Amino acid sequence: MLRALQHELDRRGWLTVAVEAQRDPDARALARQQLERGLLAGARRLASRSERLSDTLASALSTLTSFSLSVGAGVTLGANLQPARGRADTGVLELDLVELVEDLAPALRDAGTGLAVFVDEIQDLEASTLTALLAVQHQAAQQGWPFSVFGAGLPSVPAVLSEARSYAERQFEYRSIDRLGADDATEAFAGPARTAGASFTPEALTLLVDASGGYPYFVQELGFQAWQLAPGPDLITDDDARLAASAGIDALDAGFFRARWERATRAEQRFMRAMAADHDAPSLLTDLVERLRKRKPSDLSVARRDLISKGLIYASARAELAFTAPHMASYINRRHGEG
Repeated sequence: MLRALQHELDRRGWLTVAVEAQRDPDARALARQQLERGLLAGARRLASRSERLSDTLASALSTLTSFSLSVGAGVTLGANLQPARGRADTGVLELDLVELVEDLAPALRDAGTGLAVFVDEIQDLEASTLTALLAVQHQAAQQGWPFSVFGAGLPSVPAVLSEARSYAERQFEYRSIDRLGADDATEAFAGPARTAGASFTPEALTLLVDASGGYPYFVQELGFQAWQLAPGPDLITDDDARLAASAGIDALDAGFFRARWERATRAEQRFMRAMAADHDAPSLLTDLVERLRKRKPSDLSVARRDLISKGLIYASARAELAFTAPHMASYINRRHGEG
């Protein structure tokens, strides 16, 4: 969805930058490199549309050159463009990015366009990069700069943004994308097969839709397994679907779920195991205190905070916690249960 929106804004002539947040020791440098390269590429496109550089565009490109040097890229945009002294050159990303967008804004307005930054898995974005983007978005809203941040991520995103900047909650409109309904999930399986000249039996579709729970990533994994395991030539049967569901769950356990489980410490895994007793329902803090044999909710605060920070759980309501990944409880009970 982020990519589709980015392509649409590209088509309309906007400058767009894509940043993929990562949990990596070099996350800070990687995020800034993606941001800087995307801005440079966008600036080149903007400059190429003009037969001559206007004063506003030349000023913006000079500031971008300063910004590029400040983040260590050392790339300039032309022999006649010198870095703008005293603009976007402090080496402090938040300050430099605000000044860069401020200087870009007049040129973007003249061109009838804007700048948009797209961040996938925004809850994992390195902290200083996230706060810099939030600061620019805040200034843009106040000053009317043509700048927007679009993000996608887990249910913990609102809490992560609010923790980074208290005003962030007011800056964004949140849209929750939940599981597919039965009809849409059925079509997600049947449509691609139909395009390829194949089909499912009704029983096979029902089985796969139920096994996927309607979650898009699970639909994708189970659909892949069904396509790989069915002997064909053009029909996927209920027996094929049973094999695909089993193989798909094994694949999700080995990759999707295991990666999340292993991100937690032993103590955090005990916390998650206690939550898994509630299956897919949220867990009450009072129940977790009892299951983990603690005296009061504050005894769980460190594990709770760290699991939220790692994007594994989120506060679904006051005094309630839930897993960010669907069916995580089933995985824990299946693979890491007490028994």
